[in-house]
Amino acid sequence: MAHSPVSILSQLDFNRQPLQEELLMRTFHQLMDEHGYVLLCNVTEEFDPVRLCRSLGDFVPNYTGAVVGDVRPEPGMDDVYHAGNTRPLTPHSEGYDFAVTPPRYIALWCVSPAEGPGGETTLMDTRPLVEALSEQERQRLLDTDYAWKTTEGVQRLGLDLHTRHPVLEDHPEGPIVRFSCNNLIRDDDDPVAELQDRWHKSFERDHVAVDYRERDMLVWDNWRLLHARNAFSDRNRHLRRIQIAG
Repeated sequence: MAHSPVSILSQLDFNRQPLQEELLMRTFHQLMDEHGYVLLCNVTEEFDPVRLCRSLGDFVPNYTGAVVGDVRPEPGMDDVYHAGNTRPLTPHSEGYDFAVTPPRYIALWCVSPAEGPGGETTLMDTRPLVEALSEQERQRLLDTDYAWKTTEGVQRLGLDLHTRHPVLEDHPEGPIVRFSCNNLIRDDDDPVAELQDRWHKSFERDHVAVDYRERDMLVWDNWRLLHARNAFSDRNRHLRRIQIAG
């Protein structure tokens, strides 16, 4: 069941004037700390999303090297699992296939929303899921290095990435959750298979669905939240994307 987002911040105040930048960012961080994501709405044409992202930390390049990536249907990608088509994406975190620490934040902003149904970005906080783990299960997820691979679409770009990381990692700046429904390599009888199924079902039941309007901006804590996407049919849907180290 999809829930509407509640962590929403307007760039304009009640007088339809831009919020003072200091106030905007203070509220942004309060909402981020509480919910793990912020949906910025009522965004003016003059607003600079790249500048906001820069205030959060250093940029992490996308797979192609571009810092500001385009998320839209791409030629020759309709038959693979990839963000560059119109198919659904399953719950995952970003950067599980990186050899280094995953990006802390992911930012998307809408250039052209999808006409018709679908195309929502969906999110779920993993904190309740991690808190529900038994101590034995949590320790196993901290101690076991799993093999991860990159998506079919990224492989088609010529990047066949393979890494080894635990699902949970204690980091000085906060816990990291790595997750994928289809790119964590394991045996069918590995206990993590049951965890994948359990968390996928929780996602389907409890996720927040963000339906974009033009210039809306969504930022979330990638160490904490899982995200996915609903299928859509409008090939003019176009988001831009930045990964931020934090």
